[in-house]
Amino acid sequence: MMSFVATLNVKADRVAEFEALQTKLTNLAYEHEPDLVSYHVLKQQEADNVYVVYGAFKNKAAFDHHMGIDFHDELVPPILDCVEGEMDLKLFDGVAP
Repeated sequence: MMSFVATLNVKADRVAEFEALQTKLTNLAYEHEPDLVSYHVLKQQEADNVYVVYGAFKNKAAFDHHMGIDFHDELVPPILDCVEGEMDLKLFDGVAP
């Protein structure tokens, strides 16, 4: 399994747009990516504009597919435009089921 965790600080005036875009991306990922294990967008309780996106894939090929699928290329640029500063992205390999 291969996973990512992305932490994003969303601009205060773009929170609704960010959430709508992430919801669309999440729904499309579950519809069109059979090797997607899990995809979640989480909002930090203590900060109204800090989000964590977690994605888990059966293998690296599934992750690469996610990164190159057409709707990812369409939705990620406007998502990142909602973000203040740089996204903190970390990749992980699974070690236990």
